[in-house]
Amino acid sequence: MTDAKILRSKILKLAREYYTVAHKPEKWTVGKRIAYSARVYNEDEIEALVDSSLEFWLTAGRYHDKFEADLAKFCSQKTALAVNSGSSANLVAFSSLTSPILKNRRVKKGDEVITCATSFPTTVNPIVQNGCVPVFLDAEPSTCNMKIDMLEDAVSDKTKAVMLAHTLGNPFDLDTVVKFCKKHDLFLVEDCCDALGARWDGKSVGTFGDFATLSFYPAHHITTGEGGAVLTSHPVLKKIAMSMRDWGRDCWCAPGKADTCGMRFKWKLGEMPYGYDHKYIYSHVGYNLKITDMQAAIGVKQLEKAPKFIEARRKNHAYLLSRMKEVEDYFVLPTKLSKAEPSWFGFVLTVRKDAGFSRADIVGHLESKGISTRMVFAGNIVRQPAYLEIEKRIVGELNGSDEIMNDTFWIGVYPGMSKEQLEYMADEIISFAKKGKK
Repeated sequence: MTDAKILRSKILKLAREYYTVAHKPEKWTVGKRIAYSARVYNEDEIEALVDSSLEFWLTAGRYHDKFEADLAKFCSQKTALAVNSGSSANLVAFSSLTSPILKNRRVKKGDEVITCATSFPTTVNPIVQNGCVPVFLDAEPSTCNMKIDMLEDAVSDKTKAVMLAHTLGNPFDLDTVVKFCKKHDLFLVEDCCDALGARWDGKSVGTFGDFATLSFYPAHHITTGEGGAVLTSHPVLKKIAMSMRDWGRDCWCAPGKADTCGMRFKWKLGEMPYGYDHKYIYSHVGYNLKITDMQAAIGVKQLEKAPKFIEARRKNHAYLLSRMKEVEDYFVLPTKLSKAEPSWFGFVLTVRKDAGFSRADIVGHLESKGISTRMVFAGNIVRQPAYLEIEKRIVGELNGSDEIMNDTFWIGVYPGMSKEQLEYMADEIISFAKKGKK
């Protein structure tokens, strides 16, 4: 064994020991804050991160390739393209639909895209950033997903796509939405950033549309720190998305590689001269949104744990739901559709109008007790300052989205939560609801 290999082995062993000394979670006690979500990791991720760093291959490398391959398999897709965030994943996916390669089907400036008014901003932003018009439909407070009863009213001769999130890991009505998209020849982008592992009628969400997206921010089901992915099983869309992610270049060589096509200096594209280096021919107005191999190394180990993480989220959600039945008179409890098997991101509660207390009252109480709470992202996004003056179209009333904006919050169910934490959260909610402001 070479000196380098001996040293590497010692370093990796010490890295595992370092986790135990510096990172192993402390036991929770009342008074310590309960996060709404957090990274869950152990010595495996520390070792993989250090292993990758020792190679000093600072862009996509062997861990990146393995992460993409493993992720595609886990999500029942042919292709997973790792990117630097879930927001970037949405940007790459939607921007890819504007490619000239798609000819008459391509999305152009001024075209309309149906989405939900209760949304995370970066589900909507790529629509606006590409010069298209978001068409907003209302949401249902108990699911926080788009109401589908006005889909047909939302269609116009400019409609080209539907872009929707499975909010908080709860699948929207894929049967209806997919049927609608096929009827009107629309693209479908499934934002699965909150929904890794969710299923619809036994099939993985993200496999129903043209593109799907994931986020690996520390709050999500698995993490790479910052990170995300674009999923597709369509070879043409894969090629376009790779170009959009990788500077817009026409070349598909991996970082550090050249002449994968075997004709690097034999292309004639656009108005470029014949033989211009294919690595520097650009077929799209793209970006550089890749992740590093060090991030991917963490992702490889996180993905191995994903089934247990997802099961823990479901178990924690089920416990809270069973406890909250006691105060159903005060809250609209979360529901799912019959074919949906959620991979819960959080436990959502909507304060009823006659509860005798407001959302601000109970959120203030929970926060004072060290229980982290969150709103359902942008609430009704059309009322956010950044979206007041954008070009948009609203179909019907947005009463459900307003209710979510005014009365809804959620708490965590992430796999790092202990039984004691879950019991404490449930006890505090029930106690406040029964004794709170009247």
